[in-house]
Amino acid sequence: MIKSEHEYIAISDRIEELLQNSDNIENRNSKGYIELNLLGDMVADYESRYHPITAPRLVEVLRLKMAELNLNQKKLAELLETSTSRISEYLNGKSEPTLKIARKMRDRLDIDADIILGR
Repeated sequence: MIKSEHEYIAISDRIEELLQNSDNIENRNSKGYIELNLLGDMVADYESRYHPITAPRLVEVLRLKMAELNLNQKKLAELLETSTSRISEYLNGKSEPTLKIARKMRDRLDIDADIILGR
């Protein structure tokens, strides 16, 4: 069990060293393979307690989708059939999308409904 951030960093560094040797990844009988798996389990447990991954917020996903699809606010507004001022409100967290817009975000931008609903 990892007891401190210092131990976490040291063990993470050791994992990086072990990953440099492909035998530690592929050969189940090597000492490095066993060590790598044990340390990996310890790090995963520590991270789940102290560095959990949280679901992204709608604002973050919208910005990511805009970058991926090369959309500015005007193009996004056209795609979602709403105003640019409404898009600005969504991006600044001042407003939540209506059910109609939420469905368009899900269907046209492929954004998970749970993210849109803030779950």
